[in-house]
Amino acid sequence: MNAEKRVLLGMSGGTDSSVAAMKLQEEGYEVTGVTFRFYEHDGATDYLDDARRLAARLGMEHITCDAREVFRSRVIRYFTDEYLSGRTPVPCIVCNNELKWALLAKTADEKGIYWISTGHYARKVQQGGKWHIAPAADRDKDQTFFLWGLKQDILRRMLLPLGDITKGEARDYAADRGFPHVATKKDSIGVCFCPLDYRSFLRREVEECPKTAQAMPKQCPSSAPKLPGKGRFVDEKGDFLGWHEGYPFYTVGQRRGLGIHLNRAVYVKETRPAANEVVLAPLSSLYKQEMLLKEWNLTEDTRVIDAAEVIVKIRYRKQANRCKVSPRPRECCTSASPSLWRPSRRVRRQPSTTRTGCCWEAESSSDGKATGVPP
Repeated sequence: MNAEKRVLLGMSGGTDSSVAAMKLQEEGYEVTGVTFRFYEHDGATDYLDDARRLAARLGMEHITCDAREVFRSRVIRYFTDEYLSGRTPVPCIVCNNELKWALLAKTADEKGIYWISTGHYARKVQQGGKWHIAPAADRDKDQTFFLWGLKQDILRRMLLPLGDITKGEARDYAADRGFPHVATKKDSIGVCFCPLDYRSFLRREVEECPKTAQAMPKQCPSSAPKLPGKGRFVDEKGDFLGWHEGYPFYTVGQRRGLGIHLNRAVYVKETRPAANEVVLAPLSSLYKQEMLLKEWNLTEDTRVIDAAEVIVKIRYRKQANRCKVSPRPRECCTSASPSLWRPSRRVRRQPSTTRTGCCWEAESSSDGKATGVPP
């Protein structure tokens, strides 16, 4: 086999990575599968067995890599820390940009393999000698939102065999080749380590502050992060509305599950960790037309900074908006401010994948055209 046709494929045991293995083989690649053990619910390892069985049937080498410790220190710790800081985390971005692809490249290097691959629904294109992540053919399953932080050293080695097909076509592909079990596997939902309710996960992972200190979270011992316990719902003026279970259990834009009944519809506008307060407001108060970005990853700055028009997405699905991005020099770093053509709600305080330096916290601000979420 030509050494240039060897590829290391990340295999989760699911439909997507399994179909990726089949497609790569059909394209003439010698595929080696690797399954990273990131997190296992109640010790379940069915996914390992599924990946091994598929690899054996396809005549592929398969290896496993125990990455549970580094996953906990980088991804789960980030996840809990962000909620305790009053921000909304996006753990899949941190996992992909800081961990998963880096581990793939490291493992491939150890085995003398150049190409690395996954079952992501994304494409890459080359322009001006540089590689760019591009949207997948299946816009509903497109996963480029999670890959924005990858650098050229990873992008040039990536193979994305599912970028040009839809999820339905991937299922048909597996069924047509005699893999009905692969074709009918259920899609994963939500965050892999807490697919349903992140609140119950936080309660398991983070100790609660003593009752005597719950009114003032800063009085909690600082040796380890702690859940603050009961706090106050307030309106935009600071007037008391009711009691909540602790600010980490609420995110900007949330309406359902607040546990408070008023004679009007209200949404979470802001969380205030220092006071353990959650600000509730009408929907009109959540719209924003400007936000502040830091720690971005641009392949070509000139295509984004001060360009006439750029597409911005603040959430994984839908909600793409047109904007203009302008640089804003600051004392400790350079930030950028996208001005949205249309006001958008649910602009949350979300950090980038790089969590070091003075520009770590992503802020939100208002330009006066729409009421914003304070930084």
